[in-house]
Amino acid sequence: MIERSDGYTAIEDVGKYFQPASRWLACEREIARHARGRVLDVGAGAGRVALHLQERRHDVVAIDTSEGAIEVSSDRGVRDARLRSVSSLRAADGPFDTYVLFGNNLGLLRDRRHAPWLLRRFRATGGPAVRILGVTRDPYRTEDPAHLRYHAANRAQGRMGGQGRLRLRYLDHRSAWFDYLFLSLPELEEVAADGGWRVAEVADDGGPVYAVMLAPAT
Repeated sequence: MIERSDGYTAIEDVGKYFQPASRWLACEREIARHARGRVLDVGAGAGRVALHLQERRHDVVAIDTSEGAIEVSSDRGVRDARLRSVSSLRAADGPFDTYVLFGNNLGLLRDRRHAPWLLRRFRATGGPAVRILGVTRDPYRTEDPAHLRYHAANRAQGRMGGQGRLRLRYLDHRSAWFDYLFLSLPELEEVAADGGWRVAEVADDGGPVYAVMLAPAT
């Protein structure tokens, strides 16, 4: 269960975190083709992306802040799975040629201030032809009054409309609250530019979820 700070809850089908690439969203499959070289899979979860890229002979490092996720992905065959936060990346961890943030994990940009900092960190730990492959959700492709009220409340507090304060629940397990950022494409282009990146390609199926490849701006 995903719980939002305003009390809104949604049930998530965890089966999608175990799906082979043949069952991914079309936009994910399209953008995944751009993976090159050494890959950092950020928020790897059950390892679906890491396993897919390993099969294509990429050197993949998978990171997640959940001990359970790291245990599951390792058990499923991810060769290098580490309990790490993306914010703890250092130059010594690189260089990486591709950063993958699937499963809406561009949300880890977190907020308007944190996003450029994290994007610059990706530049600092990346190789000369580094790229980011990411998936997010356009929060404004909705007519749900609960979401529209949340967007308005965010803006009234000086936050981006798609910024969410979330936590995850399963039975008696609860995560800590965390900030997660959903972005329209124009917002992503602006945030990316502030962090030294540009949107080089977009895969959009017409639904709320879309995928992008980011490349260094210079």
